[in-house]
Amino acid sequence: MTLAPPPPDDRRVRGGHGFPSALGKGRVRGVDGLRTLAVVLVLAYHFVPGPLPGGALGVDVFFTISGFVITRLLLAEFARTGAVGMRSFYWRRWKRLVPALLVVCAVCAVLAGTTRLRGFEDAWTSIALSATFLVNIVRAAQPGLYTDETALLGHTWSLGVEEQFYLLWPPLLLLLLLRLRPRTVLLCAVALCLLPVLWRCVLWSPTAAHRIYNGTDTRADQLLVGALLALVIARLDSEDPRLAALRRWAGRLAWPAMGMLALIVWQVPMTGTSAWTAPWYTVGFLVTAVLSATVIAALELRPLSLLSRVLSLAPLAWTGRNLSYGLYLWHYPLGRLMAGLGLDTWHVPAAIAATFAAATASHYLVEKPLTRRKRPQTATI
Repeated sequence: MTLAPPPPDDRRVRGGHGFPSALGKGRVRGVDGLRTLAVVLVLAYHFVPGPLPGGALGVDVFFTISGFVITRLLLAEFARTGAVGMRSFYWRRWKRLVPALLVVCAVCAVLAGTTRLRGFEDAWTSIALSATFLVNIVRAAQPGLYTDETALLGHTWSLGVEEQFYLLWPPLLLLLLLRLRPRTVLLCAVALCLLPVLWRCVLWSPTAAHRIYNGTDTRADQLLVGALLALVIARLDSEDPRLAALRRWAGRLAWPAMGMLALIVWQVPMTGTSAWTAPWYTVGFLVTAVLSATVIAALELRPLSLLSRVLSLAPLAWTGRNLSYGLYLWHYPLGRLMAGLGLDTWHVPAAIAATFAAATASHYLVEKPLTRRKRPQTATI
């Protein structure tokens, strides 16, 4: 499905349909490196949670990166053609995300059906919910402790949030792009970023923690802040002094933003009850998104800065680009598998080694063959 653009206008086509800087954008290696840091935080949080109580922040960073990258892709196509092919967009998303997840689900199903390993008993509900991206919805409805029906693949709640966001945001963005002036689109994006914060404040109570943490509507601002950043950068021409100001301030604030994110990881527990719980579950998600977007802006606009050079180092960039998704998919069930096999002393090293091996196999045997095709220069998957 492709919504028809307005009548052609040579000035709009030459100007990228109001988003001139959306044209000619390639991958941002520093953002790939940031993906690596984010997934390492998640692995550390799940394997050795004590030292980094806020390690789950890696998921929050992933949300903002996803909103930025997906919106960047959509804007690039709109700037070229004045429309977005929704069918091809969703097909690309399906090939990128679903087959690798289904392989994880299939392996877990085999283990659940052929063994009696602890952690894999009666895992069929968890597998089915994960394969259909519904884990977050089920968890959001559980006011107390999470039940065992989502335990084996409980980490895929975040994939549910992203997939549900992908269903809503691209057609809404295209509708806004086709019907409104570019400046108005930016204002609408700002308003959309604020709505989840207000909604969380309305919902907040200690018994609503799961509802807020897992809901797509209550986490959408983290993806939308990334989307807003992509819109702002695409809207400003390379000669626009406002882009120069954004580049300058992003460079100044990037390291303090990284420091604040590190402080949250070190000091702010993501679960349980503490003095941080209420502020974190109301405005904290937005604060994290803004800090993440600040770093992403610096990586996008200042590729020669020290931070960009560090995060663009080949091992970091390659791992983030090719393995981060597989690492996230496999680490949780493999951690449970190692525990079920009775590994005590070597549980964490074995789980980490198995996770990297599985993610590498997933990249070369599943993800790369399905996505291997000639992409336009503007693509950033």
